Amino acid sequence: MDLSAVTWRKSHRSGNGANCVEVAVTNIAKTASGRLFLVRDSKKPQGSVLAFTPVEWDAFIGGVKSGEFDHLI
Repeated sequence: MDLSAVTWRKSHRSGNGANCVEVAVTNIAKTASGRLFLVRDSKKPQGSVLAFTPVEWDAFIGGVKSGEFDHLI
């Protein structure tokens, strides 16, 4: 998948922190909704990219908001 036209965004709350991720939404994927939510390590922009369908993204964000991953910090 060519990600050269994707606009990556980092949280304004991340400041100059070293542990940041960047997120992008793309319409170039052939999914049921036509979109994928992409996540990458801001320190390694040429590295691996995680891709989530809208349903997967909603489940992930719901878990973050409910504290499901707090024990990992």
